[in-house]
Amino acid sequence: MQKSLHIDPGKCTGCLQCEMACSYDNEGAFNPSKSRIKVFAFHDEGRFVPYTCTQCDEAWCMQACPVDAISVDAATGAKVVSDARCVGCKVCTIACPFGTINYNADTGKVVKCDLCEGDPACATACPTDAITFIDANWTGLERMRAWAAKTDSGAQASA
Repeated sequence: MQKSLHIDPGKCTGCLQCEMACSYDNEGAFNPSKSRIKVFAFHDEGRFVPYTCTQCDEAWCMQACPVDAISVDAATGAKVVSDARCVGCKVCTIACPFGTINYNADTGKVVKCDLCEGDPACATACPTDAITFIDANWTGLERMRAWAAKTDSGAQASA
C-alpha cells in the first residue's frame, strides 16, 4: 500500500515542529531553513499552511532533470534526489510548479521531501495531526464527499 502525506491546514498552529523534525532528520540540525517542509504564515488571517513536495504522479522535476538524478523509490513512491548524480543545475527547481525543491548552497545539490524512507519525521512530530501519513488511495473524491457532507450539514443547520 502506497502512503502519502495529507496536510490539513485548519489544524496547523504554526508551531514549526514539522520543520524542526525534518531538518534534524535530514540535515542533523534543528534549523528550519534546512527543512524540506515549510510552514507558510498568513499573518493577516491568523492561519498557517504547511507545504512540501506532493510527489506528483507526472513529476515535472524528474522529467526536467538532465542527468536523471531524480528517481522513484519503489517502496514509498517518493521522488528522490540522488546526491551522487545531482549536478546542482537547478532545472528541477524551475520545473516544479509548487516551488518545493530547493537548492542547498552548502552541498551544491538540490533537496526535496523524500518521505523519510516511509516514516516522515514531519508527520510524527506534528502535535495536532495537521500532517498525517495516510493511504494514498484515500484521495480527492472521498475527501470531497466528506467535505460536501460536512458543508451540506452546516448549510442545512443554518437554514
